[in-house]
Amino acid sequence: MTQSEFGLFQERQRGSFIRLRTMIWLRWFAIVGQLTAITLAQKFYNLQLELGLCYLAIGVSIVGNLIAIFVFPENKRLNEAENFLMVLFDLLQLSFLLYLTGGLHNPFTILILGPVIVSATIMTLRSTIIIGATALALVTLMMFFHLPLRTEQGFILRIADVFVFGQWVAITIAVIFLSLYARQITEEMNSMSDAVVATQMALSRTQMLNNLGGVVAAAAHELGTPLATIKLTSAELIEDLDDHPDLQEDARLIRNQADRCRDILQSMGRAGKEDLQIRSAPLLEVIREAAEPHVNRGKDVLIDGLGDENEITHDQPLVLRRPEVIHGLRNLIQNAVDFARATVWVEARWDEKTVSMRILDDGPGYPTNLLGRIGDPFVRNRRTERDRTTRPEYEGMGLGLFIAKTLLERSGAELSFANGSDRMNGTSKRRGAVVEVIWPREAIVPPTLPKGEGIGENPSFDL
Repeated sequence: MTQSEFGLFQERQRGSFIRLRTMIWLRWFAIVGQLTAITLAQKFYNLQLELGLCYLAIGVSIVGNLIAIFVFPENKRLNEAENFLMVLFDLLQLSFLLYLTGGLHNPFTILILGPVIVSATIMTLRSTIIIGATALALVTLMMFFHLPLRTEQGFILRIADVFVFGQWVAITIAVIFLSLYARQITEEMNSMSDAVVATQMALSRTQMLNNLGGVVAAAAHELGTPLATIKLTSAELIEDLDDHPDLQEDARLIRNQADRCRDILQSMGRAGKEDLQIRSAPLLEVIREAAEPHVNRGKDVLIDGLGDENEITHDQPLVLRRPEVIHGLRNLIQNAVDFARATVWVEARWDEKTVSMRILDDGPGYPTNLLGRIGDPFVRNRRTERDRTTRPEYEGMGLGLFIAKTLLERSGAELSFANGSDRMNGTSKRRGAVVEVIWPREAIVPPTLPKGEGIGENPSFDL
């Protein structure tokens, strides 16, 4: 997935995912709670409230809900501006009720946090700041301006000024802390969700291309016989039609078109016929397949089986050619090639229990401040002037490493990221980034079939 495609995820308006019906039901719950609180306060505690104004404030909410129900369809989703206006209205309506019922002397003042948390969860940062600042301003005004709570005998119910100030401080801290907390959690959930979608799309695309290549290769194989028959027959017709130049020219056209069909099919599928036999391959061949798109980018990609390219032993394991393994390794190698100065090393090791791989480069390595977060989605490091000069086209978002990490961990591997400083052949220094991938042998190496037992019938593609 390209950076421009993922810009859609980052720039999306989160509020557009909220249904109007959801906001209406939340407001109905608030209306029922407000009516219940006012009725109980007046009936059981004989508080003298401005019932006309209180019912007016609640009535405005009821009218707004009814209008929304009858005017808009049930499946309507709110955009950012509509969400902002809905939450702002609820905040102002609640603040007006609190003003009528004692201000900060009313224990229900804590409900002012509701609209703030909702805005932090579903709205943009700008809208969240406006809602939060409005809530703090209204709470501050209610410290000084409010209608007192009076009993039936005319006594004013109020708490000590120090507690009023403490209530204001507590609500202020809660507004700031809870809005930041809710927003941070929501941002991380959205980033992870978007990155998982990217991973699934990358894996799906790789699987589709693999299957498509196999289908084309199989078609080329199966069509080879009829095309050869057409070519042979047309050649015989050419010889037999010497006395009919017009028909002979048609026969030549048939032969030429058969050759063209053969060439097209061969150019479309070069991987060979897809079958169970090629679902596993030697470890180093799988690594070469993953590195293939990046070997001609001006950097040396050295693939090493035992520390010496000339000492690859016969016990090299056959590993599964899973799309997630190839795509994950390809992303890791691409990242190394992107940042390497001249050389990338891929070291493969295996024993009876594990199959492991290290990808090293001679570049600057991972930024130390981000080393613990490598593999998280949308991790962006501030680019220096040197980065802009040497790699002006690069705008990393951390998705490549996240996708590679997710895909390889899905295959059973464990990944670790570090910066290295060991030597190769006493000259080239491997001081760049180091990625180590370790599989349990049974996770990546298919079981050995008993002698004489076949691998089974080739399955059909499910495209």
